[in-house]
Amino acid sequence: MTGPHWLIFDLDGCLVDSRRPIARCMNYALQEIGLEPEPEARLHRWIGPPLAAAFDALLRARGRDPGQRGQVEACIRHYRARYRSASLEETRAFPGIPEMLETLGQTRTLAVATSKPEAFTRPILAQLGLARHFACVAAPPLDGTQREGKGETVAHAVERLGADPRASAMIGDRHFDMRAARENGLLAVGVTWGIGDEAELRQAGAQHLVATAEALGALLGAAA
Repeated sequence: MTGPHWLIFDLDGCLVDSRRPIARCMNYALQEIGLEPEPEARLHRWIGPPLAAAFDALLRARGRDPGQRGQVEACIRHYRARYRSASLEETRAFPGIPEMLETLGQTRTLAVATSKPEAFTRPILAQLGLARHFACVAAPPLDGTQREGKGETVAHAVERLGADPRASAMIGDRHFDMRAARENGLLAVGVTWGIGDEAELRQAGAQHLVATAEALGALLGAAA
């Protein structure tokens, strides 16, 4: 493989392990509207899609009408009230990620494309010492006025970087990431240490699968 020059990374499940803060904040929101919490492991599947979609599905599964009295919006407010601090206290970089970014950043241009609002994404990257590696962070606004899909977010990253899609890769752990890569003409690279498994990633169009940050660095850093 000839290594791509522009590398666009998903955040949750790819660069950082955010399972604990996200699951705990989702349960906090459910409890605040009078529902029992879920086992944390059951909530991990909702890491990746926009928060509104996750709460909509969770409320429907409990027999609630998500549109009644703005329950989805209420869940999001409660979630974010806790997440502002929990995201900084409980999120960790996956093993080997800082070293991989340090190496790749010497010869490649790196970016982040995430469904997490920019107001949360940038502080997490700064807290973990990762922000300096990225030329661009593409993420939706916190106010929710633009509910963009992952493909649109990735397109924004490509545009801001001035990248050639044919020499670019999207790296992520969910089917949203792989489909966004294919929609934008990028190489689709799936990582298996996050939420999505190999079957999910392959079905969504992953062209490469890697199991460790070291293997990902070797794949993406292949000599041009």
